[in-house]
Amino acid sequence: MSNLERVKYYFEKGWATVVQVQMYVQYSVITGEEFEEITGEAYSTTT
Repeated sequence: MSNLERVKYYFEKGWATVVQVQMYVQYSVITGEEFEEITGEAYSTTT
């Protein structure tokens, strides 16, 4: 399972919030584009 698949699974199950998924981007686990794919929201460094 890739990092993208893992984070997406956690988000879909409700085990990770949007803020937590943003933290995965900040720690370079996933990209901003992958964040958008997972959450359906645009990634912004100011949020």
